[in-house]
Amino acid sequence: MYRAPSNDHRRGKSSGGPRNASGGLTVRGEAAVVYAALDLGTNNCRLMIATFANSQFRIVEAFSRIVRLGEGLSHSGQLHERAMDRALKALKICAEKIEKRGAVRIRAVATQACRIARNGREFIARVERETGLKLTIISPEEEAHLSVMGCASLLDPREVSPVARAALVMDVGGGSTELSWVELADEAPAPATSLSDAQSLAQNNALKVARRMPRPRYWISIPVGVVNLAERFPEPVSGHTAAWFEAMVEDVSRTVRHFTDPETLRPHFDRGEAYIVGTSGAITSLAGMHLGLERYDRSRVDGLWMSHAHVQSVITRLLDIGHAGREQEPCIGKDRADLVLAGAAILEAIQRLWPCQRLRVADRGLREGLLLSMAKKKARRRRRRGARTVGQTSALPVAE
Repeated sequence: MYRAPSNDHRRGKSSGGPRNASGGLTVRGEAAVVYAALDLGTNNCRLMIATFANSQFRIVEAFSRIVRLGEGLSHSGQLHERAMDRALKALKICAEKIEKRGAVRIRAVATQACRIARNGREFIARVERETGLKLTIISPEEEAHLSVMGCASLLDPREVSPVARAALVMDVGGGSTELSWVELADEAPAPATSLSDAQSLAQNNALKVARRMPRPRYWISIPVGVVNLAERFPEPVSGHTAAWFEAMVEDVSRTVRHFTDPETLRPHFDRGEAYIVGTSGAITSLAGMHLGLERYDRSRVDGLWMSHAHVQSVITRLLDIGHAGREQEPCIGKDRADLVLAGAAILEAIQRLWPCQRLRVADRGLREGLLLSMAKKKARRRRRRGARTVGQTSALPVAE
């Protein structure tokens, strides 16, 4: 069972990885700390472990497993035993990886399924007993902000012609979808990287920390995700799939269209000065299918631009090939065959409500946001310590 690091570990010492003379991890000669970010969602359990040095994370290990923790939750109001067992198996693997890598700064969060389930907090306590991992149930607002932070490198207005003035970040989860409207400055809002850097970082497993992170101007969390939407709209056995898909799109639209706060940004969408950033397993699956990948390749998917026509073309194909055909698609498979069209319906609903021709596909989000939030917190502590030191020094008499 994983055990939380001692205070010595939190100061930067670690039991794993290459060491320098003082005992800390080294990255290109500089002492580094190993960070771990864990996201337990309604559908997936995701872990990312990275070293941090020179204001940059270098990803050393990533893990993702579909656990369907929220299976049946929309009907029963509680987590089912079988679903909790699946999640616990994945979490035990995560705990082993965290311990093996010697991670000393860890942030583990749970989202919608644990937020709304009657036995959600009981499950969190069980996770700590059986794995040693301390999960925190975060609010929808924090989830939205972390997702935007994780996608910061894809929020560069200079990469769109005409130059983008706004972006809508949509994080499609298993039990909820977070929508965040971000107003972009004339210059890039201190993104983590430019577009060219984003693609090279995906290949090099690195993630830079920006001085300033974009924050949503407006946001909303809707209780609709791929799992509960698919459960409420079971796929017809034969025929009428177009009507079935449209019913899901309309259901999502009804949930979102009442939220009028972001209307001040509507002119940017009308003038073609806005785009959508989509982070979701369903959306990355659409991208992989659009590219015709024989095997999923994150370096080709993350940061990919797709037009609305591209998205609709893939959706039409998904409807045509049916459930059995989707199972055979290498970027979908059996685990997502019944969920990918629910995710596509959520995307289509948002694209109709906030029309824009550009979609930026993000194979990043909450995990990266967690890593960056830990680094920013560390930087703030360093600045505060520096400010106190300056204040003490300025009070001393100055020699003539």
